[in-house]
Amino acid sequence: MVNKKDKKKIIAATAAGLLYNSQSKRRDWVCKIFGKCEDKKQALDQECVTYGPYPITLQGYDGEKKNSVAYTGQIARHILHESLKKAAGQGNSQAMMAYFKNPNNEIDDIEILAPSGKGKFRFKQKTHGEISTGKNLSGKIYKGSVNGWGGMTAEQIVEFMIEKAGETEDGFDPTTGYDYQQLLSKFIMGAVFYYQAVDNYLGAKLEADNKPNDKPYKKGKHYTGKEHSWDEAWGYWGAPAHSLCLTAEQNYSIAKRKDLEAADYDGDNLVDLKFEHCYSHAYYAAAFDKGGKTDYLATINKAFIDGRNLINSAKGEILNDDQREKLKAFSIIIKENWQKVIAEAIFKYAGSTYKNIVKIQKKAFEGNDTSKEFRDYAKHWGELKGFALALGCSSYKSEIAPTLHKIIGLGPVLLNNSKVVMVDTKGYNFGSDTSNLEDYKNNMIDIQKIMLKEFDLTARINDLIV
Repeated sequence: MVNKKDKKKIIAATAAGLLYNSQSKRRDWVCKIFGKCEDKKQALDQECVTYGPYPITLQGYDGEKKNSVAYTGQIARHILHESLKKAAGQGNSQAMMAYFKNPNNEIDDIEILAPSGKGKFRFKQKTHGEISTGKNLSGKIYKGSVNGWGGMTAEQIVEFMIEKAGETEDGFDPTTGYDYQQLLSKFIMGAVFYYQAVDNYLGAKLEADNKPNDKPYKKGKHYTGKEHSWDEAWGYWGAPAHSLCLTAEQNYSIAKRKDLEAADYDGDNLVDLKFEHCYSHAYYAAAFDKGGKTDYLATINKAFIDGRNLINSAKGEILNDDQREKLKAFSIIIKENWQKVIAEAIFKYAGSTYKNIVKIQKKAFEGNDTSKEFRDYAKHWGELKGFALALGCSSYKSEIAPTLHKIIGLGPVLLNNSKVVMVDTKGYNFGSDTSNLEDYKNNMIDIQKIMLKEFDLTARINDLIV
């Protein structure tokens, strides 16, 4: 463990609790992660660029803050999302709604439900309030109606799913085939994190007259409008601040709570949920990239860091047209690759759903029980539908969403060839049309073809086309 003297040095060097402690400490960590270092210079020459800390550039600021990076509110929402997902698996609608809305800030002082420690992989923070206070998911969710779920708004969809999940023991309803853990999780990731980053912070707030760089983001804050807008988008992305120092496999293992050495950048034998953990879409990017065909995680991380460096170089002045155009170019790299991560997930889970149906058909033909195969089918369908709903929660190139939902439908085709055909805020109705389980299985191939044509995907996990 880090002794009190070293801990004081770490706190002083990080300026706001961020990840740097000392050049020597960083060198030791780089050597440990990348292997034997022949000399000190070699270790420091390794490509190990972190998101922050960045100096204060706000002109006229005379406070004590030394670091302009701040995105703990976004991390707090990642924790709320993971805790809501865990509560969904327990069928606890009261807890789910509390994590979604955080009424009267009642969540702030309670112990974090998820993520939880795993063996030596232990987290520094114990309660939600240690990360950030007064945060919720409902206030940041996509405001429009969402194609693919009965014309409901995003907030109505989440509330509907929470209510229905609360009627189950473990978040799974076999009568509909709905796995609410997966539906809620994947949808919230898109309707809050992706939407806020892509449409708001990397969209509206990059305009010249919105959160300008020569003024504080809010009165009394120590960071500029553009600095904090960019930081908040980074926070919603969900990567560790030192993500670029790691391989995709290491980032993935951090999300799985398996690699303490890779996560523990500050050397205190604890994982800081604010800066050292991997969440949501960044985790999925790492999952695709570790196959060696894609580089989504590093590409997005680098664009975020390049953009933040550009803002920092303005030294608190208004960004000129050239700087803003360069910043927008970085934002497009982020948006396009982030969207591809979601598209890759849709492609993957269409393939999983197809394979599940094949197993169900085989077991049924043999006269064997299909309950396990049906449960897997429902899980993967929930992930497929959740990611497809998420894709529509943005104005950025989301035209494909209606076509996807026409094929995916409102529910998986059940073993009796019925399915949910209508959903509204009051409930759902079953019916059957011309489709059956065999036809629906082949629909998954059509989905993969659409995703491949629309997004030119590369990872292509569970590829049914080749």
